Amino acid sequence: MPSLTRKMTKTGTRLRVLATFAAAASLTLALSGCTKLETQSPSSVRNAADASATEPGTGAGANGAQARAGGLGTVDCAHAKCIALTFDAGPSENSARLLDILKEKQVPATFFLLGKRHIDTYPELVRRMSHEGHEVASHTWTHKILTDADPDEIRDELERPNREIERLTGKRPTLMRPPQGRTDDTVHGICRELGLAEVLWSVTAKDYKTNDSDLITERVLDQSSRDGIILLHDIYDGTVPAVPGIIDALKKRGYVFVTVPQLMAPGKAEPGKVYR
Repeated sequence: MPSLTRKMTKTGTRLRVLATFAAAASLTLALSGCTKLETQSPSSVRNAADASATEPGTGAGANGAQARAGGLGTVDCAHAKCIALTFDAGPSENSARLLDILKEKQVPATFFLLGKRHIDTYPELVRRMSHEGHEVASHTWTHKILTDADPDEIRDELERPNREIERLTGKRPTLMRPPQGRTDDTVHGICRELGLAEVLWSVTAKDYKTNDSDLITERVLDQSSRDGIILLHDIYDGTVPAVPGIIDALKKRGYVFVTVPQLMAPGKAEPGKVYR
């Protein structure tokens, strides 16, 4: 892997500053144009799918409960105590080590990737993420705040990483995470056009503020609960060293790690809607 470049350092610093001011870490996110962000939980998606599958005449009842499949195995999150690890803003020089850890621990993750200086710098890691069974999704091309952009800019920010991810993996992303979690009705509409669902989070270590791996671990464990979506950033030096301890501790608590799509199965995230 290449050594840390000035560009990567600048990117990490820029994202650290941007994330410091993120208002989206709270569970009630105030946005311009709407008073409260409406989100759906993974369990509500599962329950709706199960209810539909058992309706008379559908013929899908028995199969619906068994349709929960993912890259690293089949998990029924209606019964298992599931949780999802997600990583933003990579790939980076730290991602190869992270993938080694996930492979060793047999844990799938969901990666929300940036385009500029990330996808285009580490294409082999994008391929590896997909090949090893992880979910590969979008975090925009340049980390532009989408609520500050016009519709054409929003489309470009979302389409460019989609095209590159599809070119590298053969799979077009169906999920995206808006930078800082900031979204609005315009973003929802464009995501709907592009076939993208928006995924936020329920657990944040605020690893953009600290390189203390023990503190990152403590914050994740304190906030984790069933059906949780954990937000981490593999671009920061303290995060990847914290991952083995996070995985081991949560497994001891009975958690099963899944990707975001697995968390919702047999339901599916709907384009234009927001989940956490």
